[in-house]
Amino acid sequence: MKGAKKMPIKAISVDMDGTFLDSNGYYDRDRFDTVFQAIQQNGILFIVASGNQYAQLKSFFPNKDEQIIYVSENGALTFQNNRLLAKHTFSIEIVKKIVAYLTQESENLEFVLCGVSQAYMTKSASLRFKEFAKTYYFSLNEVEDFKILPNDDFVKFALDVKETEVNRVVLELNSRFKNHIKAVSSGHGSIDIMLPNITKGTAVRQILEKNQLDVNELLAFGDADNDIEMLQLTKFSYAMKQSSNSVKSTAHHQAPSNNESGVLQIIETVLQL
Repeated sequence: MKGAKKMPIKAISVDMDGTFLDSNGYYDRDRFDTVFQAIQQNGILFIVASGNQYAQLKSFFPNKDEQIIYVSENGALTFQNNRLLAKHTFSIEIVKKIVAYLTQESENLEFVLCGVSQAYMTKSASLRFKEFAKTYYFSLNEVEDFKILPNDDFVKFALDVKETEVNRVVLELNSRFKNHIKAVSSGHGSIDIMLPNITKGTAVRQILEKNQLDVNELLAFGDADNDIEMLQLTKFSYAMKQSSNSVKSTAHHQAPSNNESGVLQIIETVLQL
């Protein structure tokens, strides 16, 4: 990779769905074990940065918790060694307003309400939506309704709509709750309602600062709009082959497809494996 010798990579951040994981939600574990051993030997931080829940993310990397930093819920929560290092939460007032809009004023948009402790959805949710939710949220509780909020702090709303409806719904949400939220596409019909000014990029930057690393010592990978701020951090940023145009125009480089282990290919090249 051009410039790598002048600025050695000391941290790697990877999105999961559409980036590190293939289309079936898997990755080459044997190949990664070899790469991860080299990452450790070179003293490189490995950061998993996803819109998904911490409980789900760590399930992909058994016996590696001590060596991985997890940025979950699009930057709202950061974990290491099963310890919460940082959290950013919505005010209860905003949560109530968003819940009211989604349940009463919108076109019955189904959603997962993501808390620090676990995630929540209604028992009356459609079977299709329940399957979606269970794929991404391992710690998931079904509630009767959201008239009374669960006893938790809340960090994100997750929606799943038709792909043709994503842009319209995102625009409507951002217009309705301007300055209070940031709604973004997270790929394949998924929409995340996030805290404004809290992103994967802000969380990864904080990790770099804590470890006294420069942003251009970071190698970053992503494929969806919720990765953009992370990719903007470093000149060593890679958009996956199948990324949206906005992601490709943000990243400085392009990686092979997630179905070709594109992330591992680039890391192997950088580390000269």
